[in-house]
Amino acid sequence: MILYLINRESKKMITNTVKEIKEIKEYVKHTYNVNCLLDRFGANTKLKKSSKGIYNVAGLSLMPSIKFCPMSIKAGCFELCLKSAGRGRFNNVVNARNNKSNLYNNDYDLFMKLLRYELELHVVNCYKNNVNPSARLNVLSDIPYEKTDIFNEYEEIYFYDYTKRANRLEECNRINNYKLMFSYSGRDAYLNQVSKALDFSNPIAVVFRNTFPKYFLGREVFDGDLSDIDNSTKYNKVIGLKAKGSLAKNSFNDFVVA
Repeated sequence: MILYLINRESKKMITNTVKEIKEIKEYVKHTYNVNCLLDRFGANTKLKKSSKGIYNVAGLSLMPSIKFCPMSIKAGCFELCLKSAGRGRFNNVVNARNNKSNLYNNDYDLFMKLLRYELELHVVNCYKNNVNPSARLNVLSDIPYEKTDIFNEYEEIYFYDYTKRANRLEECNRINNYKLMFSYSGRDAYLNQVSKALDFSNPIAVVFRNTFPKYFLGREVFDGDLSDIDNSTKYNKVIGLKAKGSLAKNSFNDFVVA
């Protein structure tokens, strides 16, 4: 009898949750034209390449802004952002990123509820397909999700990101299932961030226009264009990345190393 009551209450809770999510999705679609937040099916080729059949990487791509990327001006990378790379040059992709960003800015609580729901779907789908769940919540942003409980709530997910905020490294390094890689720029206004990052063992990502050197910043350079997941564990190394997007390839600045 007690088991029956527990099951009945559980089913009621699940039903209420499904109903709430359905209402949220309908509202979000009508108000912001957002169908889903996460790319869970490989639309982002780099996330798909990182999976290697062992992981399935879900990615959240918001439109870069000063709010989402507060160090981008000092680093000199705002105009050179990967938002222009790959599918990012297509209007439908640009619009989708803008719509998700509007949802985040105007209805943060709903945004987080929908994000949690989609992460749960991601975990279920990964286990059904016998792969490990992974997620990158800052594909084009630098939001401190460590200020939420999301990493503790989804301990089965391997989270990773790049950041230009050195002050995030220490706190995030205490999170078992979240790996941060620091993103380099040689601009003078940003060098204090680079100096702080070098105090930690986190991999440092450097964008090179030409051939990767053997060493940079006193660290061995590793080819980072193969897998972001592999990159996340290359402690005390530099992750070499090729310049992507028309602006990055054709511009001369301190963000892209010649």
